Amino acid sequence: MSDNSTYLAFDLGAESGRAIAARLSDGRLSLEEVHRFANLPITLQGTMYWDIYGLLRELRTGLKMFNDSRGRPAGVGIDTWGVDFGLLAADGSLLAPPVCYRDHRNDGMVEHVQSLLGTERIYDRTGVQFMQINSICQLAGIQKRTPEVLRAAGSLLFVGDLLAWYFCGRRVNEYTIASTSQLIDPRTRDWADDLLKDLGIPREIFPEIVQPGSILGPLSAEFGQNDVPLVAVAHHDTGSAVAAVPAEGDDWACISCGTWSIMGAELKSPKIEPKGLAYNFTNEGGVAGTTRFMKNIAGLWPLQRCRAVWAEKDPALDYTQITRMASEAKPFAAIIDVDFPGFLNPPDMPAAIADYCRQTGQRAPESVGGMARTILEGLAMSYRRVLDWLEELMGRRYDKVHIVGGGTQNELLMQFAANAMNRTVVAGPIEATAIGNAMMQAIATGQVTSLAEARKIIRDSFPLKIFEPQDVAQWQKAFQQHGQLSAPQ
Repeated sequence: MSDNSTYLAFDLGAESGRAIAARLSDGRLSLEEVHRFANLPITLQGTMYWDIYGLLRELRTGLKMFNDSRGRPAGVGIDTWGVDFGLLAADGSLLAPPVCYRDHRNDGMVEHVQSLLGTERIYDRTGVQFMQINSICQLAGIQKRTPEVLRAAGSLLFVGDLLAWYFCGRRVNEYTIASTSQLIDPRTRDWADDLLKDLGIPREIFPEIVQPGSILGPLSAEFGQNDVPLVAVAHHDTGSAVAAVPAEGDDWACISCGTWSIMGAELKSPKIEPKGLAYNFTNEGGVAGTTRFMKNIAGLWPLQRCRAVWAEKDPALDYTQITRMASEAKPFAAIIDVDFPGFLNPPDMPAAIADYCRQTGQRAPESVGGMARTILEGLAMSYRRVLDWLEELMGRRYDKVHIVGGGTQNELLMQFAANAMNRTVVAGPIEATAIGNAMMQAIATGQVTSLAEARKIIRDSFPLKIFEPQDVAQWQKAFQQHGQLSAPQ
C-alpha cells in the first residue's frame, strides 16, 4: 500500500448527494466533504422523475472542486440507490429518464408480475424480495403501458451505471446494482433470461455485467483528466455500505441505516429457500464475490417525511431538536409497524401515522416528540423482528449487530435498537457508503489487497460506539404488542 492516495467518492442518496475526498495514508483513511447537493425528484404530469442531468452537473462540479483543491484523484467511483434506471437509444440519447421508485405508477405491479410468472418461480430464479419498487415491476409496467419504449431502447442503465457512462463512455451494468432488479440469477451472477423473455423485455437492452472493483476505463477527455481511472465500485449504495462494515470474522449481522434500513448478513453464496420467500429476504450482490442476504425496512423515511411537514411551521426544526424531544416523550405511547404499505409515500406522513394509530385502536401521538419517539421505537422493533427471522433462517444466533450509515448519528435510535434486539450494537462509521466506495477504488487500483484489509483500515480509522441493551423486559413486552398489531386496510 502506498503512503498517500486520495480518491473521489460520489455518494448519491435519495435526498442528497456528496463528493467526498478519501485520503489513504499509512494505513488510515480520512474523509473530507468537497461538495454537497440536493437530490429531489421532479414531478411532471403526475410522474416523479429523477433529475439525471442536474445530478450529472453536480458531479461535474464536484470533480472540478476536487481538482482545484487537490489536483488529480487516484480514482473516481459512483454509488447510488438501486432499482431505478434510464433507457438509452442506440445513439445514446435518453429515451426515458429514471422514474423515482416511490412513484405510484408501480402500485399493484407486484401482483401483476406474480400473476404472469408465478411467485415461487421468480424467487427461485432470483432470490430477491418482492417490493413494488423493484426494476422487474417497473419494467413490467412499461411493457404493459408503453411497450414501444422498450422496443426503441438500445440499453438499460441503472442510475449509477448511467452516471458512470456519462463519465467514461462505457455502457455496463455493475453487478451489485443490477442485482436489485429482481432479474438476476445470483447463482450464475447473470440475467435470468427466461424471466425477461416471458415478460416480453428485450434481452439485448442489458449490457455487459461487471463485478464491483472493476476499472471501467479512464475518465472521458472532456473531463480533462483522461488518465484517471473510473472504478465500478459497488454502484448500489448498500453494497458500498456493507463493504465498509468494520467487522472481523462472521459472527455479526448488520444494518445499513439511512432513509432505508437494510438488515441481514454477508454470505459466501446465495441462500434461496421457501422460508426465505415467506419472510421476503433478498439475495443481492455484494463485493468480493459475496451475497448480501438482507431485508429492506422502512428506515428513517417516516421521520424524514414528518420533519418535512413539521418544518412548514417551524423551518428551524432540525433532527437534533426532534431527537431531544423524542427522548423526553412518554415511552410506547403508541406502537406502529413502520413497514406498513401506507407509509411508503403518503402526502402527509404525520396524518398517515395518526390514522394508523386510530385504526389500530391506539391514541395518536399529538406532539412532535411523541410522534418521533413512536417512529423510532417502531423502527427498533422492526429490527428485532427481522433479526428473529434472520437467525431462524440461518439457524444461528448473532451476538453483535453492526449498524453503519447516517442513521448512527441518532444515538437514541441506536440505544432503542440494542434494547429491542437485546444485542450489542456497534454503531459506525457514519459515512459507510462513501468509505466503502473509496475502499473498493483502493482495491481496484492495488492500494489495498483485500476486503479484510480494507475493513481493518476502517476499524483503525473511524470511531465506533458500543450500545448495550437496557430495559429489556419493557421492550420485550412492547415487541409482543408490536407482533399483535392488526394493520389497517
